[in-house]
Amino acid sequence: MTAAAFRALHHDRAAGDALVLPGPWDAGSAKVFADAGFPALATPSAGVAASLGYEDGATPPDEMFAAVARIVRAVSVPVSADVEGGYGLAPAELVERLLEAGVVGCNLEDSDGHGTLKDPQQHADWLAEVRAAAGDALVINARVDTFLFGTGDPTDAVARAQLYVAAGADCVYPLLAPPEVFPVLQEGITGPINMAAGPAPESVAEVARLGATRITFGPGMQRYTMGRVADLAAALRG
Repeated sequence: MTAAAFRALHHDRAAGDALVLPGPWDAGSAKVFADAGFPALATPSAGVAASLGYEDGATPPDEMFAAVARIVRAVSVPVSADVEGGYGLAPAELVERLLEAGVVGCNLEDSDGHGTLKDPQQHADWLAEVRAAAGDALVINARVDTFLFGTGDPTDAVARAQLYVAAGADCVYPLLAPPEVFPVLQEGITGPINMAAGPAPESVAEVARLGATRITFGPGMQRYTMGRVADLAAALRG
């Protein structure tokens, strides 16, 4: 599937029928999700970091791109990659690394990795450069961290999101937006909206009902799985 086909999955969706993208953290988990019939996958940076033995945000770029490339090679469905804030790479180099890894999309966040929001106009200008370098070859999901590190004001989230859409983002991701502000976000944001769900069917159904276009899980699936591994380890130890 090309980026154009992946992009099309975000549009003309019926109410409550969100695009659900599981978050594989390695090649094995990616194969499980692909074999289950999901049309595409979206890697979580925190989940990949944990699988490589790093804290969230501490994965060396070369290791992150290599891990993503292994996931892409393991499956026949398209993969979008969370590459945090772009690792300080120039837009053209970032796009080159993403395309070399084989992905059709990426998450790019508007905080600096240290709990500080970036200037929205400067970030929008940078996203525009990424879009120019990528052309139509990548689906850009612009993460909005207002609810994670900012004031939590949905008006600010909408303003940031609209700047990013104008810069060429295909989708926006207001991370940790509480359900009560979903209507404000939907009214103010043009285009698809990504929301996070927990790794349970009822959570997915609720987030879809609230109006998400696209649903991802962050590191939730990796953490859920490791919790089950911990249970097994405890049982084996007696």
